[in-house]
Amino acid sequence: MVRRWGSLVALALAGCTAAPAREAAPPLPTIVSLNPCTDAILAEVADPAQLLAISHYSQDPAGSSMDLAKARQFRATGGSVEEVLALKPDLVVDGNFTPPATRAALERLGLKLEQVPIAATVPDSLAQIRRLAALVGHPGRGEALVRRIETALTASKAPGGASVPAIVWQGGGIVAGEGTLITALLVHSGFTNAAAARGLTQANHLPLEDMIAHPPRVILAAGTSHGDEDRLLSHPALAGLKNTTRAPLEPSLLWCGGPTIPKTLARLAEVQRQVR
Repeated sequence: MVRRWGSLVALALAGCTAAPAREAAPPLPTIVSLNPCTDAILAEVADPAQLLAISHYSQDPAGSSMDLAKARQFRATGGSVEEVLALKPDLVVDGNFTPPATRAALERLGLKLEQVPIAATVPDSLAQIRRLAALVGHPGRGEALVRRIETALTASKAPGGASVPAIVWQGGGIVAGEGTLITALLVHSGFTNAAAARGLTQANHLPLEDMIAHPPRVILAAGTSHGDEDRLLSHPALAGLKNTTRAPLEPSLLWCGGPTIPKTLARLAEVQRQVR
């Protein structure tokens, strides 16, 4: 009997030693973001402690694509290599216009750089959300944001029929062209880009005289400040355009995808209701 119990104890101990030890999960990466579009996505999908700093643009009302109160909860940098290095991130995220000298310095210092281009379409933006969410170790949060955007797309889909000609008119008379996310959202919401129909491309200038001579059905004024919007919308010459709806469009809705998309779609739907 003693021999039997000894054998059982030996087997039990062997089983304990054979069981593999559970490895601790690797720590989540820390990040510095140098681009306002990636700032807005990362603030949604990363833990606050992971996001060591965002770009200074996101804390500027004229350049932010996210809620200012939320942006000001994070440290901001001017984007210098010295600032980034002092924070010791695991990963630096930027757009695709990082200066070559900055890229070279980050590489020399052993800092990994992830470049995220401007999203020109909704699928591009959804892919970027998933990519960034995976990088920070929270793919489920990325999918939650994607579902929010898909729900907004479904809710804002314009019914069939003729599209409404519209021009996004920015400060200084600059227009939005084809191949941009705002144009894709215009089309989705039942508008056509009347600037593109005139042969104008991204950042072309549309003078006031041309706007008056060939007015669209809708002018979406996206000045860089409320003063610019007021001048674009309230110029006395525009008052004579009886069949043109003039509506403000926050410039923060123009540049980035991600969490900006539902806000932009909601605003365009408001203007559609006003027009129809």
